[in-house]
This record gives sequence, structure tokens and C-alpha cells, in this order.
Amino acid sequence: MVRPAMWASARMFFGIRFEGIEHIPREGPLLITPNHVTFADPPLVSIPIRRPIHYMAWDRLFDVPGLSWLIRRLRAFPVDIESADPRATRAAVRLLDDGHVVMIFPEAARSPDGTLQRFKPGAFRLACARSVPVLPVTILGGHEAWPPGRMLPRPGRLTIVYHPVVTPMMDGDPPHAAREPADRVRVAVASRLPEEKRAPGGGARPARG
Repeated sequence: MVRPAMWASARMFFGIRFEGIEHIPREGPLLITPNHVTFADPPLVSIPIRRPIHYMAWDRLFDVPGLSWLIRRLRAFPVDIESADPRATRAAVRLLDDGHVVMIFPEAARSPDGTLQRFKPGAFRLACARSVPVLPVTILGGHEAWPPGRMLPRPGRLTIVYHPVVTPMMDGDPPHAAREPADRVRVAVASRLPEEKRAPGGGARPARG
């Protein structure tokens, strides 16, 4: 119901453009993994995707009266981004096993300066464990339009790029197998960022222990 209004507002305010929408799978379970630069990333990335999407979102947002009610009805579910969260993992597994689409930001939190941060391994462990394809997404111009600390966005130019899906190859246990798709997704996302925003450091953080 809100998609047409969101698209019209984004075009008017940000001149938003979408590239690579032909790479968006039309059916089957899917993990969407964008870089994270603004509060508006989830709805903006969702505009051209004609399927219901479930969002893994920062658990502290669910403590805000009113906002919690809204984001739950928009199919968000909480995750503790400071540590492993088995509750969020179980929710994501159920959704993927039922053939749904789940959006997870592998950086976990918004980038403070628009530079691509190191990826956490959780999304890619899920992809390997459940044999689910991953759709890398690059958001360009978001940090310039709505940097952290700014109450409201300012007019800008946003481009959202949907890359070819990455299909994980299950080779060994998921914690180690996750490294390969994480690196491939990170390379895809970084490929459209300005060089100074790509940041060295490779893919997912190694598992602890």
C-alpha cells in the first residue's frame, strides 16, 4: 500500500534511481544484504522488490513506543547487534525455510562516515546452512543525504544497485564456509562505491573461539 507513495517521495526528494533490478529473484528464499548508511535503507531498497520482505532490525528500536508497533507490522524482527542472537537466527531460519525474503545488513549498524564497514558473518552462515542465495545491494549517496546525527534528510542523489545473486557453496561447516560468500558479496557491494568508501579489510569477521 505504501510502495507507490514511497517511490514517488524518493524520486522527488532524492532523484532515486535503481540499477540491476533484473537480478532480483522473483521466487524462492532469499537473503538481501545491502550496505547500511541511513535509517531509510530498508524501505528504499524494498521499493522495486515485488515480494514481502522481512527485516532483521536493531532490537533497541523495538523499545521505542509507537515505532515498535509500526516496524513489527512492516515485518521487522529484533536482533541484538552486539552479540550472537539465537532468537533472531531462529526467526530468520523459519522465514527462509518457508521460502520468504529476509533483509540483513551485514555491517549491523549504519556506517558513521559512509565507508563500507567489516561484515559480520551471521547472514552468510545462514546462507550456507540453508543453501539460500544472497542478493548484494549497493546504496550510493545515502550518507551524503542523511548522515548520522542529522535529524532529517536533505535533498540528494541516491542510486541503489542490485547485483547478481551469490549462491553459497557449502564446503565444510557454516562458520568456515561463510567466508567465501561474504567476500564475494563484499566485493560486489564495494564495486560501485567510490574508492575512498570501500575500505580495506575483506569480508566477514572470523568466528570467535
